[in-house]
Amino acid sequence: METTACFPLLLLICSLSTAQLQTESDNDIIPQGKQTESQGREPTNASHHQQTCTQDINAVLREMSAALAEQRVETRHLQTENEAQAAKLRELEMQKTEVDKLKQQLQAQAAELISVKDRTNVTENQVEALKRDGEVKQVAFSASLLASGSGYVGPFNTDTHLVFRYIITNIGNAYNPNTGFFIAPVRGAYHFEFTVGAHGSSSASGVALVKNGEHMFGVWEHQPSHYGSSAKGATLLLEVGDVVFLRLWANTRIFDNENHLNTFSGHLLFTM
Repeated sequence: METTACFPLLLLICSLSTAQLQTESDNDIIPQGKQTESQGREPTNASHHQQTCTQDINAVLREMSAALAEQRVETRHLQTENEAQAAKLRELEMQKTEVDKLKQQLQAQAAELISVKDRTNVTENQVEALKRDGEVKQVAFSASLLASGSGYVGPFNTDTHLVFRYIITNIGNAYNPNTGFFIAPVRGAYHFEFTVGAHGSSSASGVALVKNGEHMFGVWEHQPSHYGSSAKGATLLLEVGDVVFLRLWANTRIFDNENHLNTFSGHLLFTM
């Protein structure tokens, strides 16, 4: 920019010098009658002014050369800085590319980790399921009517739910001695057996095997004297959560003592 500004200055100086020389040349014109008188005088100022103009031009040229040299140095400095910044920019771009690659690798590793966790969870769930299957395949219980002592249960005016409180076997804990309910832990075929009995009298002994409130099988015993009993077995296909229990028929009674005369038993034959 300094060099560009010097050119108008140079042109202005040259124009002013030329105009001055032209004016002085016009002033130096001597009338024809006085030419003789002018002879012998000192030379006109034209050569002096021409020399001054030349010196001014040279000074301006030197100033312009110095400014141009300074401009070149500044330009080289700027080029050096630009090259350094361009190198830094390329380095940053390379680093950004590397960071992007690392992000992609981390994302891929995270996805793989999630997949591994999912597979691990599936495997753990399968192991737990196999354990549960192994446990629920072992289902068996047997219980008698009274927890202790001896006595009659019944007769009642309506059918009455029986609770067999004395536990002999309860593998898998599918039978609840507090409610008298057997609840199927898995879908499968279950076999049940039950016995009823009482001393002979006018009252009979009768019990029904009930599934989810529905009468399935019944057993009946009646004799006027001595002790009489009857038993029955049945196999039922149960879904998970199905409930099986025994129900005493209305106006009948059963007797139990330490010999465990009235019993309720069942076990899982196989799953389905």
